Amino acid sequence: MKLVKSLMLGSVAGLAAVAGAQAADLPAKKAAPVEYVRVCSTYGAGFFYIPGTETCLRVGGRVRADYLYGEPLTRAQDAIGFRARGRIQLDARTATAYGLLRTFVRFEITRSSGTPFGLANTGNISTSPNVAEAFVQFGGLTAGRVVSFFSNGDLPTGHMGTLRFDDAPDVDLLAYTFTFGNGFSATISVEDGLERREGLRFGDTWAVAQYGGQRAPDLVGNIKYTGTWGTAQLSGAIHQVRSNNLITVGTPFGPVSDYPDTEYGFAVAAYVGVNLPQLAPGDALWLAATFADGAPAYLDGGNAGTVITPFAAFENGTPTLVDAAIDPFTGDLKKTRAWSIAGGLRHYWTPTIRSNFFGSYLSSDSRQTFNTPADFREYRLGANIFWQPVSGLDLGVEVIYANTDLRGVNPTTGLGFRNSNGWEGRFRVQRDF
Repeated sequence: MKLVKSLMLGSVAGLAAVAGAQAADLPAKKAAPVEYVRVCSTYGAGFFYIPGTETCLRVGGRVRADYLYGEPLTRAQDAIGFRARGRIQLDARTATAYGLLRTFVRFEITRSSGTPFGLANTGNISTSPNVAEAFVQFGGLTAGRVVSFFSNGDLPTGHMGTLRFDDAPDVDLLAYTFTFGNGFSATISVEDGLERREGLRFGDTWAVAQYGGQRAPDLVGNIKYTGTWGTAQLSGAIHQVRSNNLITVGTPFGPVSDYPDTEYGFAVAAYVGVNLPQLAPGDALWLAATFADGAPAYLDGGNAGTVITPFAAFENGTPTLVDAAIDPFTGDLKKTRAWSIAGGLRHYWTPTIRSNFFGSYLSSDSRQTFNTPADFREYRLGANIFWQPVSGLDLGVEVIYANTDLRGVNPTTGLGFRNSNGWEGRFRVQRDF
């Protein structure tokens, strides 16, 4: 038995020795290197390097819930509106020999219900996915959908409702920015004119005329300064006005039918925002003044998402901005002339509690010899207060009052217009990340 055990132990030892020798001859298998995500501090907080590249990426988003009360005019109109909005955005930046290469995309999905959010009458609900922004910047070039260069997106505004000025609407454009240093820059931009159409009217009626196809985009330019004290900007835009209505007018030689001649409107604006740390850290004042002739969409953002939601209580009709009216006697396009001024003050009561006080005034004149829905005066006043218990979370309430004075006679009833007014209240919960 001892002999058998000795032989067995010897065999096992021999096999182990052979196996060890063979294993020693094989190449050692190395563990795959672990590539950690690196923080990219070049462009601010939240950026990190995409593994294996020199591109910095920031992932962000927003969730917003709005609850709006709007004074109803009829039994068919809702007094309460609900809105939920979700946002996801990606910001990718790469330093190149030609300057910064930046790609940005922002998607938003909004679900709204009720007359206060502009939906007709009772029971309507809308869900709208939207490419809010999608653009590429390479050096001074900007291409895609981004805030219009007519607007100044650096203004320290803080209102939830809308005012009568170009409140940073997103439009499709192709632009180039010249940077001069010391905070100064200038931009020339070709922008989608369809975003800036307010429509056409027939003379002194409510009838809507047909817009013709776009033959020239809007041309926008600005000169801007941004510094430690705040921001200032001068902007200008040229807008094409073109009807698709065949008009027949009488002449000494008989009736003549033709299309109105194409007109070109324009708009100019001045913006200024001033930081007021002497009042409290974060305090700021802002003003915006705009004049338009045939391009009144530059007073309220046009079709780009900041259009004024009509107050339901405007019992004498909704104030209507139009680019031009067709003169029924000559067939000419008579451009609407309008101007507005808006402003506000932001004040921090404590580091976590802030308020905004704001307002706007607009005057629109169609310059016709007849009454038109485009002639009106309107002012809006409002205030809000926000509490930010933790970074990125805002809880706020806001009240806005509006008063409108439509000029002339209602062509439907034959009665003169009277002043109308209305107000809305809003509660918001918003988280940015």
